[in-house]
Amino acid sequence: MSSSSSFDSLDVQVKKTFGRGRGRDELSNTPSQQSISSSEFSDYGYVTRPAGIDQSSKSGSIGVVIPLCTNYFRLSKLPDFDFLHYHVSFDPPNDSQKLLSSLVAQHREVFGGYIFDNGSALYLTKALPEETMLFDCKSREGIDYKMTVKKTKNVIEMSSSLGFNLLNLILRRAMKGLNLQLVRRNLYDPQNKININDYKLTLWPGYVTSIRQHEEEILLCCEISHKVLRQETIYDILRNHLQENRSNYKDSFKKDVVGSIVLTGYNNRTYRVDDVDFNKTPMTTFPYNDRQISFIDYYREKYNITIKDAQQPLLITNPTPKEIRAGRKESSCLIPELCSATGLTDRMRTNFQLMRALAEYTRMDPKRRIQRLKDFSNRLNTTEESKKQFKTFGTELKPELVKLYGRELPQEMIIFGNGKTAQNDERVDWTNPMKVNQMFQNEPLVRWGIIYPKRCESETRQFLKLLVEVARGMQYEMKEPKLIELNDDRIGTYSLQLEQFIQKDPKFVLIVLPNNGADRYSAVKKISCVDNAVPIQVVVSKTMQPKKGNIGSVKSIATKVLIQMNCKLGGAAWSIKYPLNGIMTIGFDVGRDTVTKKAYGAFVATMDIKKKIQFYSSVAPHSGGQECSAQIDVHMRKALKTYYNINGCLPERILMYRDGVGDGEIHYVHSTEVKILENTLNEIYQKSSPGILPRFCFIIVSKRINTRFFSDRGAGFDNPVSGVVVDNTVTLPERYDFYLISQSVRQGTVSPTSYNIIHDTFGLTADRLQILTYKMCHLYYNWSGTTRVPCVLQYAQKLAVLVGQYLHTVPNSLMENQLYYL
Repeated sequence: MSSSSSFDSLDVQVKKTFGRGRGRDELSNTPSQQSISSSEFSDYGYVTRPAGIDQSSKSGSIGVVIPLCTNYFRLSKLPDFDFLHYHVSFDPPNDSQKLLSSLVAQHREVFGGYIFDNGSALYLTKALPEETMLFDCKSREGIDYKMTVKKTKNVIEMSSSLGFNLLNLILRRAMKGLNLQLVRRNLYDPQNKININDYKLTLWPGYVTSIRQHEEEILLCCEISHKVLRQETIYDILRNHLQENRSNYKDSFKKDVVGSIVLTGYNNRTYRVDDVDFNKTPMTTFPYNDRQISFIDYYREKYNITIKDAQQPLLITNPTPKEIRAGRKESSCLIPELCSATGLTDRMRTNFQLMRALAEYTRMDPKRRIQRLKDFSNRLNTTEESKKQFKTFGTELKPELVKLYGRELPQEMIIFGNGKTAQNDERVDWTNPMKVNQMFQNEPLVRWGIIYPKRCESETRQFLKLLVEVARGMQYEMKEPKLIELNDDRIGTYSLQLEQFIQKDPKFVLIVLPNNGADRYSAVKKISCVDNAVPIQVVVSKTMQPKKGNIGSVKSIATKVLIQMNCKLGGAAWSIKYPLNGIMTIGFDVGRDTVTKKAYGAFVATMDIKKKIQFYSSVAPHSGGQECSAQIDVHMRKALKTYYNINGCLPERILMYRDGVGDGEIHYVHSTEVKILENTLNEIYQKSSPGILPRFCFIIVSKRINTRFFSDRGAGFDNPVSGVVVDNTVTLPERYDFYLISQSVRQGTVSPTSYNIIHDTFGLTADRLQILTYKMCHLYYNWSGTTRVPCVLQYAQKLAVLVGQYLHTVPNSLMENQLYYL
C-alpha cells in the first residue's frame, strides 16, 4: 500500500545530525519485514531493537530542530577496574542488613573500596591476600561474630548490567554524604523539610536517581521528588475513628490504614501496613535475646521511648521480597503512636485548597527545577564525604546538565463539521473554535430524558436551557427531553426511576446527582452499562451552578456535556487529517478492582479513522489478577470481526499501544502478549487472504518516567511546546524508542511520554510512527486539546477506571461500539 502524500507536504527543517541515511527504502518507506523476535539480553537490558535499526534509522528528521537540555548528568570519569565478587557469611547468622553492614565496616581498612549488598555479596576493587579469610567482629551490644569472606569466580565488568547496579550503589553512598535519609527506594532531605502547618503536612524534598547506559554515554538521571508526611500518627487516626464511629471503628480504621506506608522516627524506616491485630497490645511479649520481653520494655530499653497507651492495637507489616530472600519470614509488629502517616488520603486529594498549597512547592517550573538540579550537582561535587566516595571508586560527575537536540513536529489542523477547520498553534487548544462550529459527526439526541432530584430543579432547568443554546450554536439536533423529578436523592429512588425509564426504550439519559458520592454514581452506572445498554451522562448539581454569577463557566460545562453526549451516541466532536487508510489503532491498559483487587484488561480500537471515526471496546478479567494478559487474542479477534463488518475487509496495518508495563515486565509482554497476537493475526489473515501477513506494530507506553526536557528560547529555560520529539542521546541502545511531549501545560514542568517499539513489521519509518502517535493524541473527546498518550490508550484507561472503581464486573457487550465510558 502506498503512503499518503500528506506526509510529504510537511515542512522540514533538518539539522545535519538528523539527516543521515535511514537504512530503508525512502520511496516506499518500507523496512524489511523483520520482526523483533530476539530473546537475548545485552549488557544493558532486554533487547527489543529490531535488526537493521541503528541510531540513524531510529532517529527521525521531520520537524524543526530545537536545542534542549535535560535532567541528566554525564559521568566524566568511570572506574578503570572490574569488581571482584566475594561471598560473606556470619556466625551466628543474622538477617539485619544494618547490623551486617556495620560488621563489614569494621574491616574497611583491609577491604579498601568495597560495596556490601543483600547481606551476603561483597564487591571489592582489589583482591584479598587469600581466597578465603576469617574475620572477628563485635556488635554494638557486645555480641561476637565470625565473618567468613570467600572469593567467587565472578568478575563484574563495569559495562555490565550488574556493573551499573554497583555504580548506582556508589552514587547512593555519595548522596548519603549529603545527610539524606533513605525512604523506601529514594533519598530525601529531612533537614530541609517544609512544614505546611495549616493542613498538618510536612514535605521532605529529595531525589530519584538512576545511572545507566544510554545511546552513547553513561548518564545519571536525577528527578526532584517530595515525600509527603502527615503531622499525625497512626494513633491519632485511630482516635479519630473511635470518636466518629465507636461501634464500628475497627473496620473503618483497618480500611483507612491497611496498605498505607508509615515512617517510624526512632529508626527513620518506612513500612507498609498489611494488617491490624486488635488482640495484641504493647503489653504483648515476644522472644528477644533468649528472653521474653514486652513491646513497652523493648522500646524503653533500646530507644529510651515510653509508650503512653498500653492498650492500643498493633500494626502488622509483612517482610518484603528482599527480606524474604535474606531469610526473614516472620511478620513484624509496629506501635501506632510511634508511626507517622505518609502520603495523601482520597479526601485530601479532593481538597482543592490543600492541593494548591502543596503545588506551590511540588509543581516547580523549569527554572526552579533546573536550579534545584544544579544545586544537587554542586553539593555532590563539593561535599567532602561525597567527594571521598567518588574518589575511592575513581568516578567523577560533570556538574552541567546534558544538552541535546529535539524536533518540533508540525501542528495539526482540527476538522469540524461542514468542512470547517482550525489550525493549531503551540497551545494546542481548540476550545473556542469548538463552541462555534458543528461537530464532525453528529448523532441526533432524540428520545432522551433527564432524571433529577426535586431540590435540584432550578439548576437543572437552567442547565437544560444552556444545553439548548449550545446545541443551536453548534448546529446539533437535540429534541426536548422528558423531565423526571425525584422526591428524594436516595440510591434506591434513582435506581427505580432509571430502570422504569429505560423500559420506555430511550436513546440517552442525563442524570443529575446532588454530589459526587461513589455509591450513587456506581449504582446508576451499573444499571446503564451492565444490566442494560443505554448510555447515560452524569452531572453533579454543583457544576451546573454559576461561580460568582459567571454564567459563562456553566455554559462551558454545557458545551463539554453536549460533546460527550454526542460521542456516547456514536458521534465524533472533531477529526484530524489522517494520512493512511486501512489502519486499526489499539490502546490496551490494565486496571485493578478496588474491591476484589481483580485485574481487568481494557481494549479500545479504531475502525479506520480516515473513513469514519468509530471505536470498538471490550473488557475482560485477567486470570490470577496478573498485569499481563494471556487472553488478549480474544479482544483482537472480536475487534477484527467488528472492523470487517464495518469495512468489508481486514485492516492492512495494526498499531497497538500498551500501557502499564514496567521495565521488568517487557520480556514477559514480548514473549507472551506479542507472540499470542502475532499467532492470532497470522491465523486470521491466512484464512482471509492466504499469503498476506498483517503489518503489526506493538509499542509500550510509559508515563511514569523521570526524564524531563527544557527548552531555551533566549529568555531562560521554559517548557518545550506540544509536539516535541526526542529520539537521541537519552534513549536506550537496546531499544527502538523515543520521547514525545504531546500536551501543553501552564504550570510546573511538562512530563514527556516514553514510547518503546518492541515489535515492528509496520512498514513505516521512525518519522511516520512518531507523527502517527502525535496525531492520535488529538482525538480524545473529553478534552479540546492534546492528551499525554494516544486517544485509544486514554479511552482504555478511562474504561479500566470505570470497571475497576464503579462497575466491578464486565460491561454489557451491546455497548462495545459506543464511547459510553467517556
